Amino acid sequence: MHLGSAVPIEKPPWRRRRWLILAPHPDDETLGAGALIAQVAAAGCFAGLIFLTDGSGSHGADEVDPARLIATRKREARRALQRLSSKMSPSPIFLGWKDAFPEIAGGAAFERSCHRLVALCARLRVDVLATTTSNEPHCDHAVANELANTVQTISKRPLAIAEYVVWGTAPSPSTHLSLITAPMLPGRRRHALAAHRSQLTASLGAGFRLPKDKRSMADRDLLYVRRR
Repeated sequence: MHLGSAVPIEKPPWRRRRWLILAPHPDDETLGAGALIAQVAAAGCFAGLIFLTDGSGSHGADEVDPARLIATRKREARRALQRLSSKMSPSPIFLGWKDAFPEIAGGAAFERSCHRLVALCARLRVDVLATTTSNEPHCDHAVANELANTVQTISKRPLAIAEYVVWGTAPSPSTHLSLITAPMLPGRRRHALAAHRSQLTASLGAGFRLPKDKRSMADRDLLYVRRR
């Protein structure tokens, strides 16, 4: 992780801003924004966590009943959030898009999600919407970024977009300002990731396994805000 000239989020003007995190799937919140969630929750600036998809693409229907898989991944997501923040944190919101089948911008489902997020940002007094970078290789990650930027465009409330990396690469320093979180307590992010047993073990069959190299996570998060 190259810290460079990254601005700590506890410094002005970011210190008192309220953050809403948009994660494409359950486990992305820990992998890409775990340190962010921990820090802003401790500071009283955590507006909430939203999951875009139902997570049903990690296992085939012949391996596990899709309804059981979706329920399991929701339960794991709630447990991971509690470990990252606290039991007093708001419950995560699930938009319920089908995993790996993102809605099309301009379509009815996309528009409904946009307006729901705009309303949430207004009600929760959100200042920063954190989401995955636009160059993430997974389709759900890319459309999460598109959704966040559409929300920013139509929202009457001023919103900044802060991007985080899960599978992709960091945006260029020429186009984006870097922000950095404080370090997490040792083992806290690993403990949160362990909540996602369906993605780490054979608890639900042979489906997706998070690669071992992704399980070694930094104690800080870097976020990227487009330069004006």
